[in-house]
Amino acid sequence: MTRIADLLAKGRTYSFEFFPPKNDAEQATLVTTLRDLEPLGPSFVSVTYRGGAESRKRTFDLVTGMLRTTTLVPMAHLICVAHTRLELAEILVAYRSAGVENLMALGGDPPTEPGEGPGELLHAYELVELAHAIGGFSVGVAAQPGCHPLSADRASDRDHLAEKLSMADFAITQFFFEAEEYRELVADLADRGVDKPVLPGIMPVTSLSSIPRMAAMGAAVPDWMAARLHAADGRGGSAAVRREGVVIATELCEELLGTTAPGLHFYTLNRSSATREIYSALGLATP
Repeated sequence: MTRIADLLAKGRTYSFEFFPPKNDAEQATLVTTLRDLEPLGPSFVSVTYRGGAESRKRTFDLVTGMLRTTTLVPMAHLICVAHTRLELAEILVAYRSAGVENLMALGGDPPTEPGEGPGELLHAYELVELAHAIGGFSVGVAAQPGCHPLSADRASDRDHLAEKLSMADFAITQFFFEAEEYRELVADLADRGVDKPVLPGIMPVTSLSSIPRMAAMGAAVPDWMAARLHAADGRGGSAAVRREGVVIATELCEELLGTTAPGLHFYTLNRSSATREIYSALGLATP
């Protein structure tokens, strides 16, 4: 097993994110995606977690399965919401017993299942502390290039992030579409004395229907980008939109790699084609 903190200390990392499948059809799609992306040699991959016993098991099974049957370095997501401290400790111990060393510590969205409470730990930094108490983990946390929806303002949001990241090994950002957002985030952290690696999150927008969904997910597509996608649609329909979305994402990656970004983290939505095309365009690997 390899710790992500050690990988980042050696140089840039390139990573992919997946979510656990809910049914056989999603499982088949994910298996195909993993087969397509594994030859690209990602530094690590992360597996999301929505909470609840069923999602917990799916994440655990996928992460430990990757560890046993692939060459991939997996990172498990874990959230505070709807868990007691003891439950979280038991999950962490189970991961360490299975050989998992990398963890993404998240606060989590408000609980939606009947009977689920907020949990004993209210903030991600408490989960970071618990993971360190268990021992053996390289711990990442989430960062918002804009501002967390629950934060009162950007300054307080950056203060909380700096506190959280001072205890963690690295951060991965929510996806965004303009490099300046990333540069401002890193500069704000530096002003607060934090220089831990912050990996920019990349999400290519490959359809017009994705534009409103991006805003709902916390990162609105800027006007200039929407205009380029609509213009592509006028030239060649959905196929042209997809190509333009990949080009735009590639341009963002090139600009980020021209800065001090410690790598790139791709949100794949469990599909491989757009990520492979961006990889190829950047000269990182040949699909």
